Amino acid sequence: MSASDVLHPDGSDYDAFLFAEVGEDRNGAAVTVLSALARLDLEPWTEARELARLAREDAQVRLTKHFEAVTDIPALALASEDRAAKLVLLLPKRAPLRIPQSLETGADRFPNFPISWTTAALVGAVVMAWIFYLAQIG
Repeated sequence: MSASDVLHPDGSDYDAFLFAEVGEDRNGAAVTVLSALARLDLEPWTEARELARLAREDAQVRLTKHFEAVTDIPALALASEDRAAKLVLLLPKRAPLRIPQSLETGADRFPNFPISWTTAALVGAVVMAWIFYLAQIG
């Protein structure tokens, strides 16, 4: 297993997206999505994974905003929305993160025990009262 596989186990799923060229910077160097995201201090694989989990339109809007924030790539400033729309198509299709309904509603927040929390509190109070009583008479 290579170091790249360890650092970015999802890397190959996102390679087409991350290594797609988006233009040249003011120095004439080719810029990829990966380097554009890195210039914004974003972790490229994490951002790609987050974009893949969004609806296509939401991912396009988010990527467009990122591209508009990169100031040293003139081609991105001119066509960031069109370029983002094409690049989003390179993201792997991912099922959005689903929050279990029990967490959304707050149900099952505590594990089910044979006795309820209220019963446990009452038993604890009785035991503490018994200990104080014994301490007073002893």
